Amino acid sequence: MTLPPASIPPDTSRLRLERTAIRRVPGEAFRPLGRLEQLWLPYNALSELNALMLRGLRRLRELRLPGNRLAAFPWAALRDAPQLRLLDLQANRLSAVPPEAARFLENLTFLDLSSNQLLRLPQELIASWAHLKAGLFPPGHHPRLVLGLQDNPWVCDCQLYDLVHLLDGWAPNLAFIETELRCASPRSLARVAFSQLELRKCQGPELHPGVASIRSPLGGTALLRCGATGVPGPEMSWRRANGKPLNGTVHQEVSSDGMSWTLLGLPAVSHLDSGDYICQAKNFLGASETVISLIVTEPQTYTEHSGSPGALWARTGGAGEAAAYNNKLVARHVPQIPKPAVLATGPSVPSTKEELTLQHFQMDVLGELSDGRVGPSEAQMVRSVKVVGDTYHSVSLVWKAPQAKNTTAFNVLYAVFGQHSMRRVIVQPGETRVTITGLLPKTKYVACVCVQGLVPRKEQCVIFSTNEVVDAENTQQLINVVVISVAAVIALPLTLLVCCGALQRRCRKCRTRDSTEATVTYINLERLGHSEDGSEELSRHSLSEADRLLSARSSVDFQAFGVKGGRRINEYFC
Repeated sequence: MTLPPASIPPDTSRLRLERTAIRRVPGEAFRPLGRLEQLWLPYNALSELNALMLRGLRRLRELRLPGNRLAAFPWAALRDAPQLRLLDLQANRLSAVPPEAARFLENLTFLDLSSNQLLRLPQELIASWAHLKAGLFPPGHHPRLVLGLQDNPWVCDCQLYDLVHLLDGWAPNLAFIETELRCASPRSLARVAFSQLELRKCQGPELHPGVASIRSPLGGTALLRCGATGVPGPEMSWRRANGKPLNGTVHQEVSSDGMSWTLLGLPAVSHLDSGDYICQAKNFLGASETVISLIVTEPQTYTEHSGSPGALWARTGGAGEAAAYNNKLVARHVPQIPKPAVLATGPSVPSTKEELTLQHFQMDVLGELSDGRVGPSEAQMVRSVKVVGDTYHSVSLVWKAPQAKNTTAFNVLYAVFGQHSMRRVIVQPGETRVTITGLLPKTKYVACVCVQGLVPRKEQCVIFSTNEVVDAENTQQLINVVVISVAAVIALPLTLLVCCGALQRRCRKCRTRDSTEATVTYINLERLGHSEDGSEELSRHSLSEADRLLSARSSVDFQAFGVKGGRRINEYFC
């Protein structure tokens, strides 16, 4: 049998065609069966169903098609069976359910999609099931649904987020034939149960452009950067707004926080590269775009200015200036981005630190630095800059400013010797000491102190190196090792000698000790005193047991001498 039979009694209410060779059902094949309530076509060879196969079946309540070869199902055909409550599509070859199918499944109380090839389910269908789980229905309306979704090769990504949460928990209106659903892909999640998943909800792409406009000199290299977030990670692409091809290379990467980045590198840019570049981020939820403009400018020319002894430094933007010298090297600074302070001028007075860019000039070794707009007394206010204490990573500077007022603030500028960047420390008024931390060990530094707003002179700078600290500490460690070694060499023989002597004495005592009673001999002390006439006389004292401190084991004479008023005090002999 390859087609349904034509001579079926019109009053048939149950029809079951099982294990036949029927491959397809023609349109309106069951239309004469107006009283049909159950249509069972299990385990046939069905691979195609006509969209009109249910035409005329207004009383149909059950449609069972398990064990066939259906790769698609005519969901719209369910409109011709408004009384349908059971749909069994188990063990077919369905790979997807379209979103519009949710409209035709609202009246079902049993739906079995198990053992198919389903990878995902549409969000519209899952939302209709979530409505059942919430239990918000009008009075007198209590729908129920039994679902069969097991044994499908589910792709566990963000699109499965709602289904995983649908399975979490129990609801009286929604039941699953099998709740232990498992992932099939990706490979890292294969055979993992839904109950053990931690999925992120899908999100459309959101762009985070670096800058809206970039300027690049003619012949230079321009780098355009664009980032985006989204779940799943969006695909990034570049194109020109004028439709011209890109003259560069694209590099893409994903940062540790999950943001996708794309970088467009344009080497040797010309005026033809000027214009708008569009960065696009796209995933299955949509696309987002942003525009970055590239402006190619003419290269700037720079001229070097050689200073001479007594040359003036021009101030820029009213910012302070710093000096660092290495024979003929002098530097000035332009303040850039402020950074947090890493120093302490006292227990309660904070200071600030700035990163400075140095511009180098040449001057004579003996040339003096001068501002040209301040008096000599103000410029020479800071004197005797000294390093008073240092460690591996810090240094303390002190200076004298006898002419300074209580409102005079100082600048301390320091940098690694020979580098092009310098840091400035603003010292509060009244302070003449500062501790700089965060230094590198075994490194040479230069530091200058001047009144805030003035240029430091050469005698207001000091060069120091943390090498000296390391050498000093190494020397101290060497001295400690030598002292300990010498002490060990001298003390060890003496200790052994004393111990051996004590052991010998104890052994002799043990040999001479009586076997029945230990013999202890106490002595009496005789005091050699002075009589009234100045003659010496001996007086014997009876000592109590507690006062008999000297035993026969003591073989060393004990003498106590004292002088008081030119006369000998009592003398004791053993």
